Amino acid sequence: MADSGAAGNGFLGPVAGAGHVRAWLFSTDHKRIGLLYLTCILVMFVVGVLLGLAIRLELIAPGETIMGAQTYNAVFTLHGVVMIFLVVIPSIPAAFGNIILPLHIGAEDVAFPRLNNFSWWLYVIGACIAVSALFTGDGPPDTGWTFYVPFSAVTTTNVGLAVTAVFILGFSSILTGLNFIVTIHRLRAPGMGWGRLPLFVWTLYATAWIQVLATPILGITALLIVAERVLGMGIFDPARGGDPILYQHLFWIYSHPAVYIMILPAMGVVSEIIPVFSRKRIFGYGTIAASSLAIAFAGSLVWAHHMFTSGMSDTAVLVFSLLTFVVAIPSAVKVFNWVATLYKGAIRLEPPLTFALCFVFLFCVGGLTGLVLGSAGTDVHVHDTYFVVGHFHYVIFGGTGFGLFGAMHYWFPKIFGRMYDRRRANASALILAVGLNVLYFPMLILGLQGMPRRYYDYLPQYTDMHVVSTVGSWIVAVGLALMFWNLWRGLRAGQRVGANPWGAATLEWTLSSPPPHHNFAREPVVTAGPYEFAEVRLDDA
Repeated sequence: MADSGAAGNGFLGPVAGAGHVRAWLFSTDHKRIGLLYLTCILVMFVVGVLLGLAIRLELIAPGETIMGAQTYNAVFTLHGVVMIFLVVIPSIPAAFGNIILPLHIGAEDVAFPRLNNFSWWLYVIGACIAVSALFTGDGPPDTGWTFYVPFSAVTTTNVGLAVTAVFILGFSSILTGLNFIVTIHRLRAPGMGWGRLPLFVWTLYATAWIQVLATPILGITALLIVAERVLGMGIFDPARGGDPILYQHLFWIYSHPAVYIMILPAMGVVSEIIPVFSRKRIFGYGTIAASSLAIAFAGSLVWAHHMFTSGMSDTAVLVFSLLTFVVAIPSAVKVFNWVATLYKGAIRLEPPLTFALCFVFLFCVGGLTGLVLGSAGTDVHVHDTYFVVGHFHYVIFGGTGFGLFGAMHYWFPKIFGRMYDRRRANASALILAVGLNVLYFPMLILGLQGMPRRYYDYLPQYTDMHVVSTVGSWIVAVGLALMFWNLWRGLRAGQRVGANPWGAATLEWTLSSPPPHHNFAREPVVTAGPYEFAEVRLDDA
């Protein structure tokens, strides 16, 4: 039954005694902070998409098309920095983790609400500094989002400001992870044992440990780049006794686990959606929860597979190749359990499930192509080619992106109390899935043919695949435009919904839509698991 403690616009409504703008910007309500994150992330996502479209348009033909080589270097660097550090990493954990986590476990808020608001401000400051790197100094950074030395140590472009932004964004991520770990340990409702945690919470928990343990390495590496540029310390410069390979180790020790910061929460979203729209208890709850922790642990040990061609002993190559294959096992466990949950389920093809199914297909393509890169023999052939670009975007855009879109459609009626047009939402999901394959599959072929990545120009023999890929980027743009327009229409004039329009069994659906400012009027007592649908009824209006 819906909680009667809230009415009207719930937490979206005015706060007594506070100005509207100030009440939002300095709010300690986890739901408002999550929405602030989501708004900022979507704005930066649009910026990243526009930069990506410009890259694809430039590459539609050999030679200069719409920009020169230096501008191209700056555009693809900014596309990477914006998408990785401002969109993909914080997307689901910072936005939907903040909104949903306390509701999922029956808490009033996160453990440290003021620290939560401070984390968001750090994100905003980091974003402003990253954007200001475009317009200050001697030009936007042109190193790629990896900031590889020795080039990043000597280029005269605005690399120092960009890595400062990354350093600040890293602190925001660490504080969010710390907050989530304490919240999950200390603020669970009575009866909410570890065996009753929703699987989205399990993935947030695993992600938070990666954020806390791995992100400081990124901060240290960013500081070392600044020290190298400003003080000439010779940490990475061979002429001064430094080692550029050391930078690659430090960078990937953080940046490969960061891939799991990006993908694990998306897996959690899919684990919530599939049982609800299959009307079945999820198959293998324990193995899915354990696989989240296994991915977080094993994913922290595989960084060196990015460096098979950088120079390592055969023994090191063998060990890191083996570990890379090991991390595929818990990922495959999740996929098998999702498929087993769907089997003989009472399936309702609502938009969240459509996005989730697209996620499963695209993530499988990304995962299988990842095995090609994890095997040292094949990696030597496709290393630093377009195959890597295609694989990475299948995992990140096809995985994290569709996980984020699925979360937006799944929790939209809960957050805003309104529904979007479901047929239009399903159409946008399918257009996006088609466009994404047209965009990125040719890159896998280009990579196998030997086309290097990051290049401004290329041989005429690669033109056809680049044309197809660029057309795919236009299809993706149409799908995104339709999806965002549909959600905006739903937000403004969508049909009002009740507390539980999907018939889900987790705690947030027992509250009114939108939820009230202080969540639960009475502390809930949990007596059943999150996927027990026998007593749950649809409450659509």
